[in-house]
Order: sequence, then C-alpha cells, then structure tokens
Amino acid sequence: MNEPQQPIFGIEKIYVKDLSLEIPHAPEVFLSGEQPQVDVQLHNEGALIGEGLYQVVLTVTVTAKAGDKTMFLVEAAQAGIFQIRNVPENDMEPLLGIACPNILFPYARETVSGVISRAGFPPVYLAPVNFDAIYMQRLQQAQQQAGPKIEIAH
Repeated sequence: MNEPQQPIFGIEKIYVKDLSLEIPHAPEVFLSGEQPQVDVQLHNEGALIGEGLYQVVLTVTVTAKAGDKTMFLVEAAQAGIFQIRNVPENDMEPLLGIACPNILFPYARETVSGVISRAGFPPVYLAPVNFDAIYMQRLQQAQQQAGPKIEIAH
C-alpha cells in the first residue's frame, strides 16, 4: 500500500541577491539637520528553480527624503532557496507568500539597517510586517480583478 508522503519544508540557503545604496546629495545631506521622511516598500516573489526547490526574493526599498531631496535610497533583495516537497498545490502560494517572507524578513531588516548605518546615517529599524495580512489583501484584490496570478507587494 502506498502511503502519502509527509510534506517537506526546509531552508537550503539564505543570501543577499542584490544590494544597492545611493546618496545622491552627499556630502550636503550630512550637514542638514532636517529630519527625513522615511518610506519603506516591500515586494515579494517566488519561483520554482528546480525539482522541489523554490527561490523566494523579498525586496525592501527604503527611501529617506528631507524636503524634496533624497538623503538616501537603499534597496536590498534578500533571497532564500527553500526545499518544498509533497505540499498540496493550493498550499504553495501561502507558503511562498507568507512563510518564506516571514523567514527572510529578519535578514532583510538586518541588511538594510547595517547598510544605512555604515553609510553614516542613524540606522532605520524596520517594523515587523504581517505577511499574512498582506497576502490576504493581495488575494482579495486578485479575486476582485479575476487575475490569474497573485504577486505580493506592499
């Protein structure tokens, strides 16, 4: 008798796929005492890269502006390779859109904070993110638009 196989979920590798820092108005921005307005954007996508292997990339973009001048812009693409096997098809999108970004986010937060502080600015600490809520919001939007594919972005 053929028994159903147990689901497998494992982290194979976590890495920084891409990282950029721009300080377009240096050195003037360091002389300004103005408090910057900080904007944080998140984008997440996952793709099958091999038999039972998925790459998930969580991109965090942090922009700080003082008035109309950009003080800095940091974009970090934190990626992971995950082994996912024997998981029902309808559970794959939540895994790739919620579970994997939850694993990647602390690494992305550390990368962004470290780059900003090494650039000479006070570190920016990213608040925790509720990927469950983001996923559900995107799912509802996709159902309303009757779109065939869900892309997670915030």
